[in-house]
Amino acid sequence: METDVLVVGAGPVGLALACALRQYGVSVRVIDKAAGPATTSRANFVHARGSEVLDRLDALGDLPEESVRAMTITTYAGDRPMMQIRFGDPGLGTAAPPMVISQARVEARLRERLAELGGRPEWDKRLTDLGQDTAGVTAVLADGSTVRAGWLVGCDGSASVVRKLAGIRFPGVKVSERFLLVDGRLDPGLDRSGTSGWTHPDGVLGAMPMPGDQWRLLAYDSTFRDDKPDEEQIAERMRRILPERTGLTGLRLHDVTWASLFSVHRRLADTYRDGRILLAGDAAHVHAPFGGQGMLTGLGDAENLAWKLALVVPGLAAERLLDTYQAERRPLATQVLRGSTAATKVNIAGSPLGRFLRDQVLMRVFNQAWIQRWTTYTTSQLWVSYRRGPLGGRGRKPRPGDRIGDLACERPDGGRTRLHAELRGKWAVLGDQAAFEAARQRLGDQVVSLRAAGPAGGLAMLVRPDAHLACKGGPAELARWLDGALR
Repeated sequence: METDVLVVGAGPVGLALACALRQYGVSVRVIDKAAGPATTSRANFVHARGSEVLDRLDALGDLPEESVRAMTITTYAGDRPMMQIRFGDPGLGTAAPPMVISQARVEARLRERLAELGGRPEWDKRLTDLGQDTAGVTAVLADGSTVRAGWLVGCDGSASVVRKLAGIRFPGVKVSERFLLVDGRLDPGLDRSGTSGWTHPDGVLGAMPMPGDQWRLLAYDSTFRDDKPDEEQIAERMRRILPERTGLTGLRLHDVTWASLFSVHRRLADTYRDGRILLAGDAAHVHAPFGGQGMLTGLGDAENLAWKLALVVPGLAAERLLDTYQAERRPLATQVLRGSTAATKVNIAGSPLGRFLRDQVLMRVFNQAWIQRWTTYTTSQLWVSYRRGPLGGRGRKPRPGDRIGDLACERPDGGRTRLHAELRGKWAVLGDQAAFEAARQRLGDQVVSLRAAGPAGGLAMLVRPDAHLACKGGPAELARWLDGALR
């Protein structure tokens, strides 16, 4: 076997998966058909849950300092502000901030972290065929070479070659016509403390501040019918509709660095696993960009899958543990698809009644403080729980499957630390030495011992590497849970 895991796709999901696997000591290769790293990206917001994943990969680095802390969205009708949503701390115990930063920069930081772990993406490696047997997967590349791996994970986007070669269906529907997407500078500058949006009968337009004095402009434009416009044509179209939609006749777009267009589709793979082939990120689910859930959901997929592969590859767990990956992550993707589709339909409402409901009813509702708290809570994905999945459970909170916040902890030597800082390729036992020993007998060096004044009422807690509670109780309960989950 040339490598334990072959990852196809060197975007944020593939890179995060590779970093996580390397933290566990699993050998991994990452290939991508592109000639080199992307310099532009559609995703430009990382919610708190995504920042937590990067932190647990030790890949967060100085991204928070580079990012723009634009945590408000103000919606206008002309020059009249109609609604302002303020994002804030949802009160769920996180030390990882939401960030306005380009996907390209996130990918660069993940490549740096992968290099620290002894890996690197291999560019200009296009997958053309694959086959699998009971022992592994054979991938055939365009240059005629092959790669033999124990497992293969498709992180190669919505047009996934892995998904197509595996014969996995990807049903869905088209949700909207075209959106224009342009990155550039604006003169005179808008308020950079948050995103500005404008409602208009012809479609919404939004402007989000980006690092480096850049702005990202997004506009719904169902009348733009040019089949294959180049970047300058898209930018020129944005320049024309910008004053029309905003009412700011002196606003000028210049120094455009990227322009693109897209239509919104909603698709969900029938299955996330076919034998030794798995899917993650956009290869498994695609949806509207509203709410910034795409990269966030993909990063969660990568972290969830990584710790399970890291147990299956060395034989610490049976292969059936990988079935819990789909069982835990696919229901979340279904919820995200529903929410982002609803947000898209609201934003592109074209009928007089639809615009009235959006502009006169929903705008007022979303100005309420409790709705804004709910919005922050929902989009952060810090609420995600697997308690209803095959590894979840019932009882007093926190329940098995619930996320555990970034608790202040102590190591056995008395040193102070944070729970999430210890979950870097590790499980954690918050409890006595006997509980730790019960876990170590089954997990080996993949578990650390900590002490914390947590919410478990004196019971030991076994916390998964993705910061979700595995179980709580004494040594016997921890041993019983691990035996049931891993065998």
